[in-house]
Amino acid sequence: MDKIIPDILKPQTTAPVEDLSSKFGGDGPIISDVLPKTKGINIFARLTRDFEPIDSRLSDASKNITVLAPRNSAIQALPRKPWENPEDYRKFGEVNAYEGQDGQDRAKRNLKQFVEAHLVAASPWRAGEEVETLAGEKLKWTKEGDKILIQPGNIEVDSVAEKVSNGEVWILNDVINYRQE
Repeated sequence: MDKIIPDILKPQTTAPVEDLSSKFGGDGPIISDVLPKTKGINIFARLTRDFEPIDSRLSDASKNITVLAPRNSAIQALPRKPWENPEDYRKFGEVNAYEGQDGQDRAKRNLKQFVEAHLVAASPWRAGEEVETLAGEKLKWTKEGDKILIQPGNIEVDSVAEKVSNGEVWILNDVINYRQE
């Protein structure tokens, strides 16, 4: 599997994007327009385009969404690749977990779950409001001093990078714990 996907984990340079929502009001850019141009999160942005239903959701101006995009450095610092699941290794072994078509399918499902764990089908998303990610996990955010933290996990929000007509892009300093282990 490493021979197939490693390039998605390599950072690519992107230009910073200004917040365009004030220029266009409700009819301006949407998440799919700004996500790939937002500096520091291009690994995650590229992963969203690997799955047609996710890409379509981010391109749908009628459906608001909050994207909780981990920084490139957070994804690169993971103890395992986003498509790896320790349960797959236990069940199929280190060598066979991601070999062949079945292994490729497992890896793709795991990667999709990773991406969906970072997408909240709500925007605006109010403090303390518990919402469900597209992966089915419940999250809320709290504010402690100047910090915004996603719960569970105390995941720090670095910034709200973009506010556009169908949602917001929040940059995280870590990843959502999409698989407890």
